Amino acid sequence: MKGTVIKSTGSWLTVKAEGSVIYNCRIKGKFRIQGIKSTNPVAVGDFVEFELEEDDSGTIHTVVDRKNYIIRKSTKLSKQTHIIAANMDQAAIIVSVANPRTPLGFIDRFLATAEAYRIPSIVIFNKVDLCDDKLNEELDYLKAVYESLGYECLMTSATKNIGINESKKLFKDKVTLISGQSGVGKSTLINAIEPSLNLKTSEVSESNEKGKHTTTFAEMFEFSFGGSIIDTPGIRSFGVVDFNKHELSHFFREFFEIGKECKFSDCHHINEPNCAVKKAIENGEIAESRYTSYWNLYIDKDLEKDYK
Repeated sequence: MKGTVIKSTGSWLTVKAEGSVIYNCRIKGKFRIQGIKSTNPVAVGDFVEFELEEDDSGTIHTVVDRKNYIIRKSTKLSKQTHIIAANMDQAAIIVSVANPRTPLGFIDRFLATAEAYRIPSIVIFNKVDLCDDKLNEELDYLKAVYESLGYECLMTSATKNIGINESKKLFKDKVTLISGQSGVGKSTLINAIEPSLNLKTSEVSESNEKGKHTTTFAEMFEFSFGGSIIDTPGIRSFGVVDFNKHELSHFFREFFEIGKECKFSDCHHINEPNCAVKKAIENGEIAESRYTSYWNLYIDKDLEKDYK
């Protein structure tokens, strides 16, 4: 039988087969000894083939070649990776500048990862109703930065019904990964877009303004207006993997283009002379925050270990 993985809770995977029939499936043992370093060799969004057992559960024996996927470092096993989702049409990162504040480095790491796997990305600035004049100025600036790079940007507020119709247009008839740090309002926003889903939500901690983990596992949901989203657990950090640090600038769009004007064709934009990228930063053509994110990734020791 064939189907699509729509939920992953660890040892069990929920698979939707033809006719929208749902089966609970396990992974055949050999998946764990095929040299796959990921903690989850089968992920939400995967197209799989499985066999039914006597108790009507299934055993997955084949994963169809993926169109794409996106990964992060495993939080428990630093040397392994975790596949967040597979076979998506686009990825939307939900961020907020208040309660809690999403670090710009987190946004850029996510976008660079999506860029590496050729997944179109959307930046959704949520909780805009909580912003004062100063934060609104920052929002406008950040929106301008990312839009200038070709990223679709959207301002939303689930509680004030801001940007909901625009979100529906972006998600319609596409498989969209929804990700972001804990507390940015992913589940609340999804509920506003599709109230019938009624996803569980929780408040941000007042003591440290950090979000609580409401979503505990990845799951795919269908929209009544067409398309589906893959909701994922909030993550406090985003460890990039499978990156060759010497190709890192390829995944920062503006660096890749301006870098063609550098004196050296293999310029890493760190200490090399006549670097067009660093000159562009001095001239205000590249946002300093983007270069800070790039630099922090470049010196990431874990990034270096992956290629030793």
